[in-house]
Amino acid sequence: MTSKNHKNRKLKIILIAAIVAILCVDAVVFAVWSMGKSNTKQTNNDVKHTTKVEIKPQVAALSSNMLVLGNSFWGRSIDEWSQKSPLKYAYPFSRLNEFHRDKYDAWISGLECPMDEDVHMTAAQQEVNLQFNCPPEYTAEAAKWFTAFTLANNHTDNQGADGFAKTQKNLEKNGIQYFGNYDPKVTDDTCEVISLPVTVQLDNGKTDKGNLPVAMCGYHGVFQIPPSESIELMKKYSKYMLTFAFPHMGQEYKPAPDQIKTDTYHAMIDNGADVVFGDHPHWIQNTEAYKGHLIVYSMGNFMFDQQSSVEVTRSAGINLLLKTKEADSTTLQKWLKLGDECKKYKDDCLEQAEKQGLTRPKFTFEFNIVGTSDADKITKPATEAELQAILTRLNWQAVKPKIQTEY
Repeated sequence: MTSKNHKNRKLKIILIAAIVAILCVDAVVFAVWSMGKSNTKQTNNDVKHTTKVEIKPQVAALSSNMLVLGNSFWGRSIDEWSQKSPLKYAYPFSRLNEFHRDKYDAWISGLECPMDEDVHMTAAQQEVNLQFNCPPEYTAEAAKWFTAFTLANNHTDNQGADGFAKTQKNLEKNGIQYFGNYDPKVTDDTCEVISLPVTVQLDNGKTDKGNLPVAMCGYHGVFQIPPSESIELMKKYSKYMLTFAFPHMGQEYKPAPDQIKTDTYHAMIDNGADVVFGDHPHWIQNTEAYKGHLIVYSMGNFMFDQQSSVEVTRSAGINLLLKTKEADSTTLQKWLKLGDECKKYKDDCLEQAEKQGLTRPKFTFEFNIVGTSDADKITKPATEAELQAILTRLNWQAVKPKIQTEY
């Protein structure tokens, strides 16, 4: 091989090596560029994904617009009127829409009769024996309106212990909560933690629905005084939650309470009740602001078959609007979680509140009066004239300014 050919061959090898080197560098650069682009794309996707995560709104406040009502009953003559009506079991409730139920979170009343499906008594038989029974077929309609009933009165035992148990069962089957016992000595039944429906105000300006645990205590005091130990029970509830007393006692058909009743209701406030909602006399009685707490001595008949006078056909519905004040969001969320578990009778909500170390929220209270009338055999809003008479009997103008607004 000549020296010239050797040089040419050497040049070719160098040229080929240079081309290969250039190609390798390009490949490396392309790979690095591709990896960078891929990482950038992944980073962008991560950023895009992160921006989609929504911060869960926090609970800012709770409120409940309650309507507490007097005696309710759909036995005796109400049953006969209903069965003569084309509305049948819906008849007693057919004008309750005029109270605008949708603006309230809860309705509470006293059910003054047992519901035993195996008992069939005419109105005349109930009247002669003064022994009541409310047909349970009405309960599904009642559930559209009422949140809870107190059963602590002198008629829920009219069909014996078995009839009382059937009453509880019928209420449970229809989703109505209840509390209290016809026997005031059964102190285990006196107070019950009720899931009170509330409106939840969120920190994003929106609202939701929830349940707040509150204690409701029923007292049967007809021809007797509730035992002091049953009244003292409220202390352990009021330490953690709102506590309302629902006594059923006093002389019937009187415009004001006697001293025994007054002293007993004062004792309920002294032992932790935030408000006392009384019934039994079938007439409206006066109210009182005792130590700043409202006592309603008798709300009158909300739904009853007595029709003899205006006194027995009118009643005072107590509208209570309560709102949390300066509440911690985390604490309120814990109360709401617990509230969902308190609809079951004989729940352990008080024990859970103690175990979790929950603190009682502060509330503001606002009271108003809703006049009702069941004249002409049907419950409906009172007329303006009737409302003014109700307010006068309650002595509301003098009492309302004295009621404490923060608890």
